[in-house]
Amino acid sequence: MTTRMPIPTPMLMTIAMLDDFLTRAALAGVGLSLATGPLGSFVVWRRMAYFGDATAHAAILGVALALASDLPIGFGIMVVALAMAVTVATLAAKGWAMDTTLGVLAHSALAFGLVAVSFVPGVRTDLSAWLFGDILAVSRGDLAFVWGGAIVVLGLLAWRWQALLTATLNEDLAHASGLNPDRERLALTVALAIVVAVAIKVVGALLIAAMLIIPAAAARSLSRTPEAMAVFAIGIGAVSALGGLYLSLWQDTPAGPSIIVIAAGIFAVTAALSRPRA
Repeated sequence: MTTRMPIPTPMLMTIAMLDDFLTRAALAGVGLSLATGPLGSFVVWRRMAYFGDATAHAAILGVALALASDLPIGFGIMVVALAMAVTVATLAAKGWAMDTTLGVLAHSALAFGLVAVSFVPGVRTDLSAWLFGDILAVSRGDLAFVWGGAIVVLGLLAWRWQALLTATLNEDLAHASGLNPDRERLALTVALAIVVAVAIKVVGALLIAAMLIIPAAAARSLSRTPEAMAVFAIGIGAVSALGGLYLSLWQDTPAGPSIIVIAAGIFAVTAALSRPRA
């Protein structure tokens, strides 16, 4: 008796495709949270929110550079984000008023990037994917890039963890311990540029800073040690990514903003249940 193989129906094929791209999206969100959790903790401790914004907004200029020169998008973003981060760090070391300077640099970089893309010959691209992310369109190559970048950031932060903590708590103590606070600031700058490059496909340039800050801020009230805060921030970021994907599919909302909405909801709950910290 011959057994006939079942013929895949359109419904089964659709479910298989859905599972495939959802799995990639979920893995991308979790991978991103591995980097944004500990790095976001340093952003919160050092009050570098505007610094993160300026670096993230420069990513659009990196997109324009990559499109104009036929370079990989991730490479172009990383080059420009790193240049912006180094510029900001240099100005901070020289004593510039950071709130005004960062506001000027952040919005100028975004505007220059949007204008530059329009001048790239033969390119017609939907910038909303770069501004707000398109996690549901993450490919296997994108997934490898996200996880590779996250592992590099985790390795860098683990290597410099104690030195970064000392320089963050007290620069005089860091000098007394033989550390160079400027070198530690540069390590954070490099990590931030890498995170911007890997995060833009997931949450977009306008929401990268939110993914760095909100999970870390929510984790702060739950933690008694810096290491615990970093771990909690990773967990909150992962839950936000998965919850945002579910919200996006359930209510047909944009995936990137939905991730931030879930993160903001978690922050609201933790803030309501705990005492504020300085």
